[in-house]
Amino acid sequence: MSSALYRTHELAYRTQYAEIKERARATGLLLPGTPGRLKLKSVNGGSYWYRLFYPVPGKQEEKFVCTEADLEAYETMRLAIEDQDWMTKQISLLRKIGFQTADKVMARVLVELHNQHMLDAGLVLVGTLAYMAWLNELGGMSTSAHTQDIDLASHILRLAAPASFLETVKATGLPFFPVPGLSPASPTCSVKLPGAQGLRVDVLTPGEELGQIVKLPALAWAAQTVPFYDYLLKDPEPACMLAGGHCVPVHIPQAARFVWHKLYASTQRRGTPEKATKDRIQALTIAALLASEDAHLLLDALNELPPRMREHIARIKGTLMQTASAHPELIDLLDAL
Repeated sequence: MSSALYRTHELAYRTQYAEIKERARATGLLLPGTPGRLKLKSVNGGSYWYRLFYPVPGKQEEKFVCTEADLEAYETMRLAIEDQDWMTKQISLLRKIGFQTADKVMARVLVELHNQHMLDAGLVLVGTLAYMAWLNELGGMSTSAHTQDIDLASHILRLAAPASFLETVKATGLPFFPVPGLSPASPTCSVKLPGAQGLRVDVLTPGEELGQIVKLPALAWAAQTVPFYDYLLKDPEPACMLAGGHCVPVHIPQAARFVWHKLYASTQRRGTPEKATKDRIQALTIAALLASEDAHLLLDALNELPPRMREHIARIKGTLMQTASAHPELIDLLDAL
């Protein structure tokens, strides 16, 4: 019999996470980087307040806040720093007890996407980061997930973004460069940081075939098509992503749809069995968490599966049932395939 796919966090920690989310959603714009501190500087005979902080690890920056006489602006920033300091300490504690947290470089990107209202425009967090977010949302504790990718999906953009996608990622101050397409004439749909392990940000969208490039005028960018993403992205849900010292409001796919699409994606891996295994374990972990209380959500999403997706998942039914054998409630669900 396989081991359990997850454990659950204590109620006190789940309550703490809920409070962090509530405060993050009420904050509005997020302070990039570390909370920092305020410093009064004399410039050309005047006195001005600056915020000193680290936007990314190892890089200090100072940003103008207000004149010394602008007490309202000073107090607003002082309270924002105080709130972010509280948030950073709370997230550090949650990270130590097993909550999923992305790194500080990813935090810088997600914070900028949030502050530039890219996420409000309709970008949905998918892939491993969506899995991490759902683990936290459902109170599950499992093997820490690691990724060097931020996968963003666009289906229906509710509004045009205030800046282009490339302008937004460059506003992070990180040295992102566009990843060239397969041909010089092909538009790019990804940006990356230098180095083999440099963070990559991909934009994805529904399409009949995998890997076609389509333009997204609202983002002044392009996206790579993924089959059945229209199924995955139907009515995404609000959530939060813990990253660095931040709690960033995001949208993620419905948990049940995430499960079935991840299982389908695992059948489409070619030459990367370890990635297929990762997809199955992530999907079954979220499924087991849901099945314990909301199995009907999984059944409803299963009943809406396109036939071709269902056929592919049914072919690995035996492997799935073996992996999930420690969860009888999940076995009953998989038996419906």
